[in-house]
Amino acid sequence: MESTPTKQKAIFSASLLLFAERGFDATTMPMIAENAKVGAGTIYRYFKNKESLVNELFQQHVNEFLQCIESGLANERDGYRDGFHHIFEGMVTFTKNHPRALGFIKTHSQGAFLTEESRLAYQKLVEFVCTFFREGQKQGIIRNLPENALIAILFGSFMEVYEMIENDYLSLTDELLAGVEESLWAALSRQS
Repeated sequence: MESTPTKQKAIFSASLLLFAERGFDATTMPMIAENAKVGAGTIYRYFKNKESLVNELFQQHVNEFLQCIESGLANERDGYRDGFHHIFEGMVTFTKNHPRALGFIKTHSQGAFLTEESRLAYQKLVEFVCTFFREGQKQGIIRNLPENALIAILFGSFMEVYEMIENDYLSLTDELLAGVEESLWAALSRQS
């Protein structure tokens, strides 16, 4: 018999896949149960409803993503560009460990179903990135664009590349990642 943590992990994995591919509204609890290979009633042992499931999944991934990009900056770094490298490495690590999670976060970040706790977790993530960009703008390193535009350039481009990797249109190599990082840096930084 499957253990409780294994079943919950299967439910989370199935939910992430379905929410990322189909969205919140088009995903049903029976779909999640079928994909997780558990009985429909099993999901309700862990989650009150679909909203509680998506919120727990959302908070888990947002908090882990923030932890990945924060941990890179907590290390010793030589200047702002090195800090950007640590953030990029955190993005790569998170995406390797959780395929489709960034897409899930992006497509569900404005959902009416999000609880206050989920919204606060997401705001903390956004504020961390915005603070980093503000620091670079004060130093004259980052382009003088609105913060939302800078976030769209960074995460939007990164997620598009990773989606192409997941769909086998690109091969994940160190050279590709180095080129993507350099391209993102060029797009965000002021050129001399």
